[in-house]
Amino acid sequence: MDIKVIKKLFEDYKVGQISINDVLEKIRELPYKDIGFAKVDSHRKIRCGFPEVIFCMGKTPSQVVKIAEHIVAGGNDMLATRANREIYEAIFRKFPDAVYNELAKTITIRKTRKITQKGLILIVTAGTSDIPVAEEARVTAEIMDNNVKVLYDVGVAGIHRLMKNHVELMKANVIIVVAGMEGALASVVGGLVDCPVIGVPTSIGYGASFYGVAPLLSMLNSCASSVSVVNIDNGFGAGYVASLINRIRR
Repeated sequence: MDIKVIKKLFEDYKVGQISINDVLEKIRELPYKDIGFAKVDSHRKIRCGFPEVIFCMGKTPSQVVKIAEHIVAGGNDMLATRANREIYEAIFRKFPDAVYNELAKTITIRKTRKITQKGLILIVTAGTSDIPVAEEARVTAEIMDNNVKVLYDVGVAGIHRLMKNHVELMKANVIIVVAGMEGALASVVGGLVDCPVIGVPTSIGYGASFYGVAPLLSMLNSCASSVSVVNIDNGFGAGYVASLINRIRR
């Protein structure tokens, strides 16, 4: 529950719109709301700067809807990841302003509009097949109020495609590099720029890539000192960390 919500409760009590019992019942939900199958963290935004994010895999559509209801009720933006269309349709029936990104498998509900033009997060992919993971990163960074641009399909097999965009690379506060196969692009970008680079290995590749283990190890062993790495296909994690970095560097 946001501090503003708490203040509003006491203001409503003072003017007689709600009873003291109603105020106490709402405060009793702090710091989380127990809804049986889940404990919705109502203090996440206060502690971490962004509300709890719903990871949809393994959850039923009705469970996701109930969690979303409690998040949105606090006046918060809502982000759900790894959501299929069935879950989106259930959310949409309750929240017609919900937006589904088919590639990223994300659902967003915007209650605020504060995207800043200060501080650029640039998302770069090695290939077109890496775009779904990159889109998850983009949606995450954008709903956390960042200025985000994308540069897709500029992998090392045609390195001239990347070098053509050197000026754009140098403008970024933080760069997310999404790559499968051997994952070499993160090291290349890290050697060109003076900002943090977040490598996202993807599960794209032939058999010897072991569903993303090969690019993960390549990125972890990068000789570029500016490169850090998140887990395989974790576009959300990259977008979230990039937002934290961008907030500091603005």
